[in-house]
Amino acid sequence: MRRLFLTLGAAALAVAATPDAAPNAAWASPSAGTETTSAVRQSGQARHAMVAAANPLATSVGVEVLRAGGSAVDAAVAIQAVLGLVEPQSSGLGGGAFMVYYDAKTRKVTAYDGREKAPMGATERLFIDDEGKPLPFFDAVLGGVSTGVPGAVAMLDMAHRDHGHLPWANLFEPARKLAEEGFIVSPRLAGMIALKQVPQPSAPDAKRYFTKPDGTPYGAGDRLRNPAYARTLQRIARYGASGLLTGPVAQDIVDRVREGPRPGTLTLADLAAYRPTSGPALCRPYRIYIVCTPQAPSGGPGLQIALGILGRTDIARRDAGDEKAWFEFAQASRLAYADRDRYVGDPAFVDVPIEGLLAPEYLRRRADLIGDKAGPVTFGLPRGAPRSGPDATAEPGGTSHMVIVDAQGNVVSMTTTVESIFGSGRMVDGFFLNNQLTDFSFSPTDRDGTPAANAPAPGKRPRSSMAPAIVLTPEGRFVAAAGSPGGSSIQAYNLKALVAVLDWEMSPQEAAALPNLVAKGDQFTADPFPEAIMRGLAARGMSLLTARGEASGIQAIVARNGRYEGGADPRREGRARGF
Repeated sequence: MRRLFLTLGAAALAVAATPDAAPNAAWASPSAGTETTSAVRQSGQARHAMVAAANPLATSVGVEVLRAGGSAVDAAVAIQAVLGLVEPQSSGLGGGAFMVYYDAKTRKVTAYDGREKAPMGATERLFIDDEGKPLPFFDAVLGGVSTGVPGAVAMLDMAHRDHGHLPWANLFEPARKLAEEGFIVSPRLAGMIALKQVPQPSAPDAKRYFTKPDGTPYGAGDRLRNPAYARTLQRIARYGASGLLTGPVAQDIVDRVREGPRPGTLTLADLAAYRPTSGPALCRPYRIYIVCTPQAPSGGPGLQIALGILGRTDIARRDAGDEKAWFEFAQASRLAYADRDRYVGDPAFVDVPIEGLLAPEYLRRRADLIGDKAGPVTFGLPRGAPRSGPDATAEPGGTSHMVIVDAQGNVVSMTTTVESIFGSGRMVDGFFLNNQLTDFSFSPTDRDGTPAANAPAPGKRPRSSMAPAIVLTPEGRFVAAAGSPGGSSIQAYNLKALVAVLDWEMSPQEAAALPNLVAKGDQFTADPFPEAIMRGLAARGMSLLTARGEASGIQAIVARNGRYEGGADPRREGRARGF
């Protein structure tokens, strides 16, 4: 059954047509019916330390940092610098991130929040046009109005001050050298450059960067240099996050954001005032384990709700070949999404009823709604629930994930993003700017004026689906780390990976390769499943829409039998390596 699902997971790639998946299908598709060559390339085992990241160059740099005595956070800094160069469609210096960090000595998990913030000039009508209607989505994305204050570099700077071993400046040297000398464009990046389904690759800045002197676009195998990125890295290496958020780079960000069409209100004061946050992770029991994620406004609460519901089913006594298991999975997903969409926003601005949403009695009531058929699903009424309006947020997939275990046993699980593919399509100083503010609800209120939890506001962080996870034993020993990109589907991808590893005892690579099923509201989008499972789900009122595959990018590491096992989603170019 495991072999069958590995093969099915690979076959699903061939029909994937979502913007973030299609260009990589041919690259990542394994050979049918065998232990896949991509799985062999992408998975790994190690005794001392391990990295799983979304690009082979980034993974290699991370491993070398660990070999040099670097910490997991050191490796994360170096990996992010490389990913922003070689995978700019997904993350970069102009974006944001969430991280959970496990300290092997104290056995505590800390959550770091590098989520972007709206400028102080933003209003709840950020994406409402002059006629009072929500803007068309890509009109908003391409405008300067979509860009928030970037937080990934500031978050990494904070985490490095807390847990770094190697000098900050040294960690940017591998990426700086790659930018100066050039890197080989991967098949996936080439596919994104050629993508026509979204407008960012054709935006003026992106087109200028990705066009060769002879007027043709860069393709797979071409060498692409980015000296402007190298100069920006040198500034960050010297000045820390201040090198990005103050001075000439900050001025360039502000100038580009305030250009038309649809200019934003971002100021130098907004950038200089940005502060990441850190604090205890959101940790809750799942069967015999403890799962830790970031707090709101991340996707952590939504993932914890889904796990809390599934923990009250018999899915652990089933397996990936059982249609009832997938039905329970989908129903738990729908219930969790309904609650997340209704209640989760920036807790500095709205009351998020976390304790009520995760209370055992509430989760039991929600689990009791799973039933045998897929009827209508709506949000619940947990203890402390505020009055809030419906959500109208669109979240495209353009994100990356990394997991790292260093030689001391410390662990990083980090999801990082510029939001959509190539963010807003606007560049400054060698990197793309985020379109993260489109993660707010475009319609800020209900008809009666009740505000949505995720409505825009000045200085507010938009809700995110990013939910990096670390799993521990009740005694606080490391079990696993996982996460995925994928827009609003992240919650379902991470849930699948955790269920497969913890309940079905699959390897990280097997878990990543399993078909995806994203159930939200009345939509059930999926990779192809075995016909018997699809028929069984249809009989329960779940007809899977498989015309387009869901584009996950799971990275995972599991501690088993004194070793680390790593896996990377075969739908993308990730690699798991260690020593």
